[in-house]
Amino acid sequence: MSDIQRRPSRSVREQRAYRFALATATFGFLAVGGIVLALVGVISLGLPILALIAAAICGLLFRRTVS
Repeated sequence: MSDIQRRPSRSVREQRAYRFALATATFGFLAVGGIVLALVGVISLGLPILALIAAAICGLLFRRTVS
């Protein structure tokens, strides 16, 4: 029982959730825009896939923060 950590304050959790929400939206937007550009042939599909993975990770961290 000695490894139990205290929860951060409510304001710290709110700020963290807000940052994760912004990061998720930004990475999602970059992923969708990058996929469109990749379909047109302007860029490769590698960066949009990385942005999609980053959006998924940030979304999971957001859910973990608010629950």
